[in-house]
Amino acid sequence: MGQKVSPIGFRTGITRGWQSTWFASKADYGTFLVEDQVIRKFIDKKFNRQMPKGGVAKTEVIRTRNEVTVTLHSARPGVVIGPRGGEVEKLREELEALTGRKVTVNVVEIKDPDRNAFLVGEAMAEQLCKRASFRRTMKQFCDAAMDAGARGVKIMCSGRLGGAEIARRETQKKGSIPLHTLDADVDYAQARAETTYGTIGIKVQARASSSSVRAWRGFRRAGDRAAEAGAGGQRADGYRRTGGRTA
Repeated sequence: MGQKVSPIGFRTGITRGWQSTWFASKADYGTFLVEDQVIRKFIDKKFNRQMPKGGVAKTEVIRTRNEVTVTLHSARPGVVIGPRGGEVEKLREELEALTGRKVTVNVVEIKDPDRNAFLVGEAMAEQLCKRASFRRTMKQFCDAAMDAGARGVKIMCSGRLGGAEIARRETQKKGSIPLHTLDADVDYAQARAETTYGTIGIKVQARASSSSVRAWRGFRRAGDRAAEAGAGGQRADGYRRTGGRTA
């Protein structure tokens, strides 16, 4: 039997960046890790679980010695920022009270929400809670993702679909979603629809164009070159680059 692995963790550091960027000593590592999760849960509850929804699909955390930079990737940045930046300023104060550190909040707009796995899953959960037909909903979101330029999309729903007595799983797939290809930029998310007849689980995988992978690789190469130039050609692993070859 093939063992399942998260497409996000599978590609992190290879074709995807980290969602938390910091270095910590052994004594502080656990504290920072828990703090990151507390920040993410707080933001998810504030912008995704109550109205008006901000559609925050991803929260990135970057730490320096005394400062935490939180970047929110949102489909509705106007809701997150608020009139005259009032909401984002309030969020900054709440995060500083939560962590006891100086916090900077940045907001980045998601250009194609129809191709974002998290936003697709949450929108599907909302539809299923309103008693929409699960087959029609799955097909609708698959078509929307492909029309938005996705190379492939796969949506799975599991539970008492349509109020059936026996729980089952249904899958809708369009385009290409490779499981082993690290080059493929596959976004993945899970969502839950709390319906009157039980919980329905939703899994979404959406494959973007390969240009984003090439951009990430270029970013890594540029970072390596900058690091080598700053170290006088010395790489992090101790080797020195000379004349285009590694000596």
